[in-house]
Amino acid sequence: MSDSRLRNWTARCAIACAVTAAGFAMAVPAQAEPLWPGGPDIPGLPALIPPPPPAPVVAPCSTAARACMRLSTNEAWLMDEGKVVYGPTPISHGMPGYETPPGVFHVSFKKEFHWSTMHNAPMEYATFFNGDIAFHVGPIEKQSHGCVRMTYEGAKAFYEYLWPGDVVEVVE
Repeated sequence: MSDSRLRNWTARCAIACAVTAAGFAMAVPAQAEPLWPGGPDIPGLPALIPPPPPAPVVAPCSTAARACMRLSTNEAWLMDEGKVVYGPTPISHGMPGYETPPGVFHVSFKKEFHWSTMHNAPMEYATFFNGDIAFHVGPIEKQSHGCVRMTYEGAKAFYEYLWPGDVVEVVE
């Protein structure tokens, strides 16, 4: 074979290989069947059976509540016209003899950093809603003297969202 024919043949082979490789690179992967009907999908491929939409989060308070707290489950939510906008977030509340009372209250004031002279303790992101009872950062593993202890994230969210006059509902 002459040099020009060999170069021509080599160039044609190189072009054919490049076109074939480009075709493989651009090919869309075929949908794979699940391992069994209703079974798991293949990682990296779109879901064959779409997951169900998440259930809406509901809280046990009225549409008037801007903050909702359930004592029996140690949970709290932030609300807007009956819809949950934050939560549930874990809480702890008053121990026996210092129970956090159920009822409907209003936010009276809030202070980013408050010092409890009654208990000689810090109350970061304190949002007061029933006299000296407030939502604030504190250990949620222990019960309090009536206040609602929250994680840092929860207390900060409540502090930033609630304003004086907002309705707080506390349910059993």
